[in-house]
Amino acid sequence: MSGRFQAFMLLLALAWSAAALAAISVYDFPDAQQEHRFKHLINELRCLVCQNQSLAESNAGLAQDLRQEVYEMVSSGKNDDQILKFLVDRYGDFVLYRPPVEATTYLLWFGPFLVLLVGLVILIRTVRRRAALATGTLSAEEQQRLHQVLDQPKDKDQP
Repeated sequence: MSGRFQAFMLLLALAWSAAALAAISVYDFPDAQQEHRFKHLINELRCLVCQNQSLAESNAGLAQDLRQEVYEMVSSGKNDDQILKFLVDRYGDFVLYRPPVEATTYLLWFGPFLVLLVGLVILIRTVRRRAALATGTLSAEEQQRLHQVLDQPKDKDQP
């Protein structure tokens, strides 16, 4: 029985290692410049399946296909702008980790600063309001209202 178990474990290990090797793609480049361009491009492009990983990091099938496509375009002599334009035309600006600043992406680029600004305004107003209450400083309208309330005769029936 231990011989069957060992054979099963060996078969399982071989199957697992074959699956692990299938996910690794090796790309041959004629020079280091093309390899550098390829690596730079796949790090700048977003995996459309994972969405929070670059093409270089993702093991999704689509990411592998896109890496192969980028490799073929780099190998065929296309420049980075041509490759990026092709991918953006096909998949939209979402494929880029850094989409261009244009009217459709203003909220993406400036939204965090807008949220920070609104938060800062709310914080300042809250701090000022609490400071005014702590020092006992009331506006003229608030002082008038306070005097009206204090000057009213108190009913004995009211708690």
